[in-house]
Amino acid sequence: MNRNRAFFLTRRRLAGLYTGTMGVILAICGIGFYQLIAQEQWHSLNRRLATVAGTLHDGIEPALTEPGKVEPIMDHFLPGLVCIKNTPCPEPVAIAERHIAGVVHQQDYYIRFIDPAGNLLATAGPQPVGLPTPIASVPHQTLKAADGKSYRQVSVFLKTQTQIPWGYIQVGQSLAAYETYLAGIRWTLMLGLPVAMLLVAGASWWLSGIAMRPVYQSYQQIQQFTADAAHELRTPLAAIRSTVEFTLDEPELSDAEVRSTLRLIERQNHRLSNLVQDLLLLSRIDLHTQPLNLRPCSLNTLVEDLVEEFSALAIAADLVLKSNLETAQSLTVLGDEEQLYRLFANLVTNAIQYTPAGGTVMIHLYQEEGTAVLAVQDTGSGIPPSEQSRIFDRFYRVNQDRARHTGGTGLGLAIAQAIAQSHQATIQVQSEPGQGSTFTVRLPLKLAKLA
Repeated sequence: MNRNRAFFLTRRRLAGLYTGTMGVILAICGIGFYQLIAQEQWHSLNRRLATVAGTLHDGIEPALTEPGKVEPIMDHFLPGLVCIKNTPCPEPVAIAERHIAGVVHQQDYYIRFIDPAGNLLATAGPQPVGLPTPIASVPHQTLKAADGKSYRQVSVFLKTQTQIPWGYIQVGQSLAAYETYLAGIRWTLMLGLPVAMLLVAGASWWLSGIAMRPVYQSYQQIQQFTADAAHELRTPLAAIRSTVEFTLDEPELSDAEVRSTLRLIERQNHRLSNLVQDLLLLSRIDLHTQPLNLRPCSLNTLVEDLVEEFSALAIAADLVLKSNLETAQSLTVLGDEEQLYRLFANLVTNAIQYTPAGGTVMIHLYQEEGTAVLAVQDTGSGIPPSEQSRIFDRFYRVNQDRARHTGGTGLGLAIAQAIAQSHQATIQVQSEPGQGSTFTVRLPLKLAKLA
């Protein structure tokens, strides 16, 4: 297939289309996956910050008495972590004393307490350098410190026991871990996508080859059919042309010579007509435009007609043609009697043509497992095993016999197989070189019940 430029280019385009389509799909899926992960991590970060802020809010707010006053309750929830502005920070204590303190220490949360005007009152945990303390217009904010690092922060409003605004508690965390995690995802996708595309390209090339194989085989069959048909047509046309040219070059021809020339042209014309008719029959069967006149057909009667019609041909070839009806009752199938007769006649003709003088051609008819079986057995030269798979190809001849000594068109077995298939029948051959051949046709008897 790759040696044919047209098919190679088509396969390459098809593989490219597969690869491009899958690349777009993978890119969209990768972007969607990345966005989903980023959004989930973002929401998870917000939830964690809100949980810590809410816990502190619920524990501290009931103890607040004056606006802007840092109460001892804050140190109770954050032992050793609260650092009041303009006062020395306390010595840190074991983080196991308070659960919330352990969370702040382990996950690097920072906590800030500010008054309603935005002035810093106290802090807890590791504090970013140069991070602004804006009044929260929205609960969640993303801030950037003086060193360029980004932080995510949640702000919760606090009130005193008398419902006077006390200020805000702000809980935040660095986005470094979040950004590092997403960077790892991006690198994984950026490195994984090319690898995936290489695999997709290889699979696309392989799949395109599989998809185009039947087309290429059909193309080869058409090429072979065209070459064979041209060869078969060229021989009689060349004979007619040479005969006409010879006749035109002769100034005077006797009546006997004229008649001989016309007979030669008639024979070649008859040969062309048979070839064209066979080709038309095959094309109609292939396209299902050949109507089937389905009706009950007696195979016993068809066998008797075959023996009667081909007896003269068998005698002329010094052969014995006989039948063996192995069933007491008449075997009837539903089919086109004319086409079925053509099927069996082709098999008998083929057997007579390839059986040497003194041989025998036997037609067997019997019933087997719900099918009617008609077998044409000869004592001819046989068919080599390597040729048996191709003998039903159009124009194919065993040993490339194109000498035309048999007088056929090379389409007999192809027509027989096409007719068998149109009747839901099967045709098989069993043969060994030097021991003859047996062509067996199996027709379903159950079709006769539809009549």
